[in-house]
Formats: sequence, C-alpha cells, structure tokens
Amino acid sequence: MPVFRRRKGSLPRLVPELDDRTLGQVRRRVETCWSRGSLDTAVMASMADVLSETGQDWDRKAHRLSVLARSAGRSLPGIWRQHSPQDPHALLLHAWSDLLQARQQGSGVDLHVTDETCRLAAELLPADPTPWTLLLATLRLEQRPSTELSAVWREIKARDPWNREAHLQALGYLSPDECGSSALVLDLLDGVRAAMPPSAPAAGLELTALVGSHQRALAGGGLMAVGAAEIWRRPDATKALDQAAHYWSGPGFLTHAAALADLNLLAYALIKAGRTAEAGTALRATGGVVTPWPWSLDGDPVERFSHYHSRYATRDADR
Repeated sequence: MPVFRRRKGSLPRLVPELDDRTLGQVRRRVETCWSRGSLDTAVMASMADVLSETGQDWDRKAHRLSVLARSAGRSLPGIWRQHSPQDPHALLLHAWSDLLQARQQGSGVDLHVTDETCRLAAELLPADPTPWTLLLATLRLEQRPSTELSAVWREIKARDPWNREAHLQALGYLSPDECGSSALVLDLLDGVRAAMPPSAPAAGLELTALVGSHQRALAGGGLMAVGAAEIWRRPDATKALDQAAHYWSGPGFLTHAAALADLNLLAYALIKAGRTAEAGTALRATGGVVTPWPWSLDGDPVERFSHYHSRYATRDADR
C-alpha cells in the first residue's frame, strides 16, 4: 500500500514529542537553554504558549509537560517558577520535573514541597486534572495509603474520566512492584473495560498491564520465566490484542497526543504474542517514531525497533 512505502523520514528514530511538531520546536529551544544553563524570557514565553494553547485537551497538555520536563533538566523549571511564581504552568512544569528527579537515588527532592506545588496549581486551574494527576504521582512515590489516592482519583475522574497519565500512574501504584498486587491490577482493569471508549487516551492501559506481567514473569526466573509467553494466550490478553490490532492502526482511530507511543506498545505486545503480521502493520503505523518503552526492556530501543521493523514491517511494504 502506498501509505506504508518506506521514506527517509520514516527511518526508526527517537522523537520525544512524537508527532507534535509545535512541541518539538519548543523542546529544541529549551534544550539549547539547558545546555547554556540559562532561561531567557522568549523561551519562557514559548513554553507558556505551547502549554496554554492546549486549552482543555488535557491529554495533550500532559504530553507536552512530560516532554518539556525531561528536556529542561532540574534547574530551568525552577528558574521559570521563580520568574513567574503565580503562573500555573510554571508550577506544573516544576512539579513534573521534581517527580522525574525524585525517581533518582539521592535526588534530595522534598516531595512535601511538590505536593504543595500541585495543590497551588489546582487552586489556580480548578477545571484542570493535571495538578491532581501530578499529586497522584507524588503520593505514589511516597507510597501513601490507598485511601489518600482514592480521594485524588475522584478529583481526576470528575475532570477527565479517561486521562492517560493518571491511569498509568494508578496502574503503577497498584502493581505488585509497588504498593499493590496482581489482584488489584485486575480490579482496576475490570473497572474500566466496560466503560472506556476504545479510542480513549487511556486505551493502552490493559496492554501496559500485560507487558508488565510478562516482564515480571521473565524477571522471576525458573518456571515463571518459562511460562511467561502463556500470558499472551490468556483469554483477556487475546481479546485485548484482537481489539487493538483491529482498530488502532487504522488512520484517524487513535487521535490522542501519545497515540504513537501506544502503537509502539501494540507492536511490542504483538511480537511477544507471536502475531508478527499484525505487528508489522502496527510498526508501519508508527511512521518510524520509536518510544524508549517498552523496547528498552529488551535492549537499545532504536536497535530493537529497527530489528523487528526490518523483519516484519518492510517486507510487505516493498511488495
């Protein structure tokens, strides 16, 4: 099919902003500032604009904040906040940067201060679920009791029922690796399956959980590792893969900001399930944009993506 012909621009590559070109322009300006260790007013204005113009597209706002936080390092968000202490987007970027840093051992981040930053941003942006999502992430890092997360979860759901970032944070908290269990993960999935629209921003939640289960089985070694592939033959996994493989790669079906990330996830899951023809379709649908996760589970992301792309995505495209 012509739409899948190989072009120079489709060569496998890491693109943090995915297909958000406006964000990509701002990201590059921010990274230039980061390399200088300074932040000029024009770049601050660009960040403010790229976040403000998302309006009530909360999913795209979260995506843009995530990319900017990773590009800005630790100092630039703090500089922007000092310059504009009542700018809610400066507060959100600072909180997101804190959360990224807090995951690193010995970071020295005071999550109590991050908590306060999130609550201040929530007061300034009463309709926005993003401050509450970041607060959920803060409580997750602190391993707070589930009762505290439940209250925050209600605030998020009232503002954006299918917020992608919030659902992924909840999944992480409930996983056996953190504060939960496999049973709690199943409870979460059971609670969203019936109601979530198939093209919602959080559509990749179940596949994310399945990849996590597969990885834990491999890491467990012994009989667990030997039986890891059986996860993909379970009825729930088969149904989730059937639906995603049928719909997601279709033009215009997934429209949320991280759609290309979810197509990477789908391709990876299909490969693990041995469904290589469908994986090739998903790989082509990414346009060659590689996301670090989940490919990094197996090695260098671009190398792993390229390996499978050359095996499963190019042979049919070149016919």
